[in-house]
Amino acid sequence: KRKLKLKLKLNLISNLKSQISNLRFSQKKNIDIAVELVYYLAVTLALLRFRREKPMFFSIEPTNGVAIYEQIVRQVKFAVAEQTLKSGQLLPSVRVLSQQLAINPNTINRAFQQLQADGVLESIRGKGLAVCADALAACIQSRRQLITERFKSVIIEALHAGLEADELQALVSQQIQSLAGRVETISSTQVASTDKLVQG
Repeated sequence: KRKLKLKLKLNLISNLKSQISNLRFSQKKNIDIAVELVYYLAVTLALLRFRREKPMFFSIEPTNGVAIYEQIVRQVKFAVAEQTLKSGQLLPSVRVLSQQLAINPNTINRAFQQLQADGVLESIRGKGLAVCADALAACIQSRRQLITERFKSVIIEALHAGLEADELQALVSQQIQSLAGRVETISSTQVASTDKLVQG
């Protein structure tokens, strides 16, 4: 992350030098170039702040049947389990996350309270909420339990519908082969988003 930030800052300095050089040799366009320079600087600083604050792994789907606060809880736990979020890492404030995800602050606050109750997050005085030191093992177990329960629900529905066990196994194998390598993980989504931001 530090290398990416340094690269971005070096690119910013290089572009600023180029713009300043153009100001010297393009007197007729001084005002236009100055305006563009200010705009470029403002956008770059905004991107730097956005990159620092926005957790790229959140993907909220209001219509998928799962409460939004529960989606946040799950995705934070999954991010910890995959170590996209590490022990001691701070999460954005309720206000910042509410603005970024366009979600009611009360919903985010409810999710954060649940994560604290589950021992995933802890309050750091003067800083905010951070991932607990022993959250990794708990989140790995929670992820496994959640996926197991969802599998069980689908299997029960399939058996109730009259599918045989071997037919159900064939369907699962078919879907795994079809989706393997094509579904982005939380960490790969975050890296892709960061790379796009740096290149932009």
